Amino acid sequence: MAFTKNQLFKLFVKYFPAITAIITVIPLPVKAATFLVSERAILGGNDEVDWASLGKVFNPSAPKFSDFLPNSFSATSQGGLGLDINIAPTNKTGITPPFVFQTLPSPGIRSNFAQGDFVLFGGIDPTGFIPLPPGTPDPGTKGNGGPFTISFAQPVFGAGTQIAVDTSNVPADIFITAFDNANNLLGTFSVPNISSLALDNSAAFLGIRSDTPDISKLVFSSSAPQYGLAINQVSIIAVPEPTYTLAILAFGVSGAVLKLRQRT
Repeated sequence: MAFTKNQLFKLFVKYFPAITAIITVIPLPVKAATFLVSERAILGGNDEVDWASLGKVFNPSAPKFSDFLPNSFSATSQGGLGLDINIAPTNKTGITPPFVFQTLPSPGIRSNFAQGDFVLFGGIDPTGFIPLPPGTPDPGTKGNGGPFTISFAQPVFGAGTQIAVDTSNVPADIFITAFDNANNLLGTFSVPNISSLALDNSAAFLGIRSDTPDISKLVFSSSAPQYGLAINQVSIIAVPEPTYTLAILAFGVSGAVLKLRQRT
């Protein structure tokens, strides 16, 4: 059965209120507001990047050069989101390339992340690989303090990670900064660094949340870049795909109604 233009127009007009209602409940782009989140549970991520997924974990008891990472590389979240990671090279000599390690009791690499966490580290003076017995004070070994830049293939609502600077004898602050896809600054926050070798999960969590999915890049840094910077798994508030599919459908039907109205 074929419909005339007039019949089609009447059908669209009949269902236009329902279409309008759908559009009304779909968030529309507005000027973003960003805020600091200092606990992973409060961030409430629906996706994650665990650095073990890179397939390269440095073993201090049997170090291999192949376990080191380039300063720029890509990763994929558990939900399939692509990320590009850039760790700014250091201008100091004798510092290793970046690497991932699993923080464990001696003779493993101790930190104040949770025992068993896989940690992305900017690099260190190789003397820092010497395992230290429990109770040994942090020697404050020099390393690469970044900054670490994480770019998302698709903008997200928010993301965060625990972060620490590899020293406990020098006061430092740690920073998180967010940018949109046009490199506009969305927000920057800082907290005091917490660092130790206690394996007690006390490393500070730094997250940033936006009320719209406009975060395309995060930068983690510290006020003491002469010491190695470390982050564990990154929690992400990714945009659910069905939201955008529904939005596109609703706006597409709405556009068809307007075109028919103009023609009649």
